Amino acid sequence: MGLLQKLFNLGKPDKSKETTVQAPPASNPSAPAQNYTVPAAPQKPDIPPERLGLNGEYDDSGLAKRVALAIDENPSTTDFDRLWIAQTGSTVVFKGEIPSQADLDRVVGIARGVYGAKDVKTTEVKVG
Repeated sequence: MGLLQKLFNLGKPDKSKETTVQAPPASNPSAPAQNYTVPAAPQKPDIPPERLGLNGEYDDSGLAKRVALAIDENPSTTDFDRLWIAQTGSTVVFKGEIPSQADLDRVVGIARGVYGAKDVKTTEVKVG
């Protein structure tokens, strides 16, 4: 079972709705725009990046869900039974346990590449 299913009881969204948005990295708004793949286009233009849901809707947990989806879809990650993902605004918060520092570094790197993520916190993760 993937993180999206475990944490949010959701299946993967329809890949045919995937789209690309252009925006500067959330961590550096003055940087040049980058392309980000999102599960669906925003349904309204005023949805903040961290609140964009899997189907383009406004979702308070949109960023956390998109991070979970990105980890699930990455072939270099495994099913982490004791890892939890939350968000505080545009900050991704990992909690729980993860097998190794390499695994933690991998999921942090994935999270940083998700549209709307400004920061990633891992202080509540136990490695090992």
